[in-house]
Amino acid sequence: MSTETDTLDLAGGADRSLKERTIEGLLLLCTALSVFVTGAIVFTLAVDAIDFFTEVSPAAFFLGSDWTPAIEPLSFGVLPLVSGTLLVTVLSALIALPTGVGAAIYLSEYASSGVRSAIKPALEVLAGIPTVVYGYFALAYITPALGAIGLPVSTFNVLSASIMVGVMIIPMVSSLSEDAMSAVPDELRNAGYGLGATKFEVSTGIVVPAAISGIFSSFILALSRAIGETMIVTVAMGQTPRMIDLASFPDALFRSGQTMTSAMVELGTSDVSGGTTAYRSLFAIGLTLFAITFAMNLAANVVAARYQEEYR
Repeated sequence: MSTETDTLDLAGGADRSLKERTIEGLLLLCTALSVFVTGAIVFTLAVDAIDFFTEVSPAAFFLGSDWTPAIEPLSFGVLPLVSGTLLVTVLSALIALPTGVGAAIYLSEYASSGVRSAIKPALEVLAGIPTVVYGYFALAYITPALGAIGLPVSTFNVLSASIMVGVMIIPMVSSLSEDAMSAVPDELRNAGYGLGATKFEVSTGIVVPAAISGIFSSFILALSRAIGETMIVTVAMGQTPRMIDLASFPDALFRSGQTMTSAMVELGTSDVSGGTTAYRSLFAIGLTLFAITFAMNLAANVVAARYQEEYR
């Protein structure tokens, strides 16, 4: 078969008009601007974080278990903030991942087109709600509800914040997972039905494994969003940095805590003067948070590339 049509440049190549080249230049400028802004943010974080690490050793920062940047004796151990962040992320994942995948399976395999067109936008509306609303909802309704069922929760607690973060990321998991499942060719489903499989068996034994790279990517993106969430944890979880003590479970869930993002908000809105070590610690936390989310997104890309299926 001739490959002439495969190499034919239908876009016009060198003969494109000045108008087309101008449009290409503007689009390139937009792309370069996005990359420049992102790079500038990272550069700023890195410069101030390096200044911080000239005053506080990296070992004291990454391995320290006390976080009191504005109270004597000053201590800059980030572990309480990291543990609080990971605790909220794990709890929210326990809520969002199974719920989101279940919703995606229903929308992709069970729902009619009319039901899907009504439910999917409704789910995605959750993603458009300002997170501060989620935070005050957790404070005003979730925490009292947990207390009403007998849990000894304090006004600010880890559990209610984690529940709301989980609810917030459900649309991300369900929408992206549903898109991945919908991309699975019907031939695979029909082959399963032809062998006598039920709809549930086809859904869980054929469709989900075939879409696993997209589903896993949705997990990583949702967890990255949970790690970076700020307002819900600031409003509902409180601002008390604590190390996770496995011996204190589940009581640790009922008390206040603090995440990395919440600590950044506290430092940024406090009376801490610019140029001090406490102020520079804000950038060290930001750089650490960036490194964690970057590593997770990189892992998502690797997994997606490793398990991605190509159907022809």
